[in-house]
Amino acid sequence: MVNVLAYPGFWAMEPDTGITWQKLLHGEQSLTLHAPLPAEGTLIGRTRITGIIDKGEGKGALINSEREISDKDSGQLIATVEGTSFARADGGFGGPSGPVKSIHTLPDGASEAMHEHKTSEGAALIYRLSGDFNPLHADPEIARGAGFERPILHGLCTLGVAAWSITQALAGGRSEALKHLQLRFSAPVYPGETIRTEMWKNGDDISFRSRVVERDIVVLNNGLARLG
Repeated sequence: MVNVLAYPGFWAMEPDTGITWQKLLHGEQSLTLHAPLPAEGTLIGRTRITGIIDKGEGKGALINSEREISDKDSGQLIATVEGTSFARADGGFGGPSGPVKSIHTLPDGASEAMHEHKTSEGAALIYRLSGDFNPLHADPEIARGAGFERPILHGLCTLGVAAWSITQALAGGRSEALKHLQLRFSAPVYPGETIRTEMWKNGDDISFRSRVVERDIVVLNNGLARLG
């Protein structure tokens, strides 16, 4: 939930950004919970761009952002959410070529735990209720123009499935056990597909990846979760 709370909206669609929003994809995401979410109240989100990496002409650009979410009344920091967006059509503007964030390396060998969830055909339309109205996830024409056969599932919806799968498999279904999550989006999911999350446990740290069963393709990679 913290991924969408106090979210500033799909600001990349604003013309003064210079971003080709139709070619924008979610690249990486992380969240860290500092305190439990209150059952009610007002939250304030402060979002800032922390870096823009130019991968070169025809190679796109990376846009790094950070949002701190705090309780309005107490000032308590609730969560820090970080993300990287891949602007596929906007490289070659003369910006810096680094530094690029390091990624978590998964262990070798077979996973120690596994959890599967079949998404619904209407999952992307339902997830739009979170406030992410990017038409890539709802409009077939926009999706085809971006190179997809049909609207794709939001990356954060796939992340939510993985987070839930981890707590189901390794934390007795206690969602409050999740304290940190980070991952890389490696391929899109189409609504209706089955997401299988594979996990390796090292104390409270859980390495993971998720794949679409029907196409046998990894859609979330280099994942690291922390339980507490």
